[in-house]
Amino acid sequence: MKILATVQKVPGGMMLVPLLIGAVINTINPDTGKYFGSFTGALFSGALTILAVFYVCMGSTIELKATPYILKKGGTLLIVKLALGVLAGVILGRLLGEAPIGAGLFAGLSTLAVVAAMNDTNGGLYMALMGQFGKPRDVAAYSLMSMESGPFFTMVTLGVAGLSAFPWQTLVGALLPLIIGMILGNLDPDMRAFLRQAVPVLIPFFAFALGAGINLTTVWSAGLLGVLLGVAVFVVTGVVLFTTDRLTGGTGLAGLAAASTAGNAAAVPAIVAAANPAYAAAAQQATVLVAASVVVTAILVPIATAAYARRLQRRGLLPLGDTSEEATAQTTAHSSGSR
Repeated sequence: MKILATVQKVPGGMMLVPLLIGAVINTINPDTGKYFGSFTGALFSGALTILAVFYVCMGSTIELKATPYILKKGGTLLIVKLALGVLAGVILGRLLGEAPIGAGLFAGLSTLAVVAAMNDTNGGLYMALMGQFGKPRDVAAYSLMSMESGPFFTMVTLGVAGLSAFPWQTLVGALLPLIIGMILGNLDPDMRAFLRQAVPVLIPFFAFALGAGINLTTVWSAGLLGVLLGVAVFVVTGVVLFTTDRLTGGTGLAGLAAASTAGNAAAVPAIVAAANPAYAAAAQQATVLVAASVVVTAILVPIATAAYARRLQRRGLLPLGDTSEEATAQTTAHSSGSR
């Protein structure tokens, strides 16, 4: 049976499929984890523990030694993406506060959902696209952009937006696993090689645990709203990042390739709510909305990037390469198990 290959054909599949399985089980029988207890029960309720390990492993992949080009490209995209999250947090924070919208077409939408969806880039998708249409140093720029990973910047953004703040210990605690991983990976390349293997392996496990905390009957309306959130993330961040990349000497391809939501961003709302109960009401629906944004952006970003690459090729501004529909589909599938 081609289980892995089938899951990877779904955009964001390694995150989305286990999350949906957990949500279906929880919707049918919320006490499944408690009933079995022991290791099974721990798997149903252990999202934060698994995520702590995940961020140590993710941190090990961040190399501190970078060329000026990587610092320029990766640093610019990182700063602009985070600035967009802050701007969205400030505007929506004034309108919504910490609580989600209670009724209507936008029921369930919250500042937390929007900021989490905008703050983190799908690294696998970015590297696959830039590997196909860009240069090796464009791919390497993600080594700096990967600092977006985790809830730290989302917590900072919400604080800057004037919403419920987090104690400094919580902020440090959110960043510490990533820092530990960075230290280990930069001190010992063998440790980096060892830890980085666990990054894709851990994704379906924390996704399942997150899904086990979601009741699908309370988020049935997130379908259309999740699509709208994904489209908004792609359009807003895509336009700004594309323009920024062009203004800093790039072709714009890197900006388009970074206009996505990372798979592990769906874990951020639950972590934020665990750190500050003020966000508890928004966390469950925010998780589903962000997961939907992962899927939508994983579809739109490769299509837009490939289309623009063809345009550059016709104008002689990009070397000819494989930009066929099949290649684009393969790129999308490649990103399905990524961050």
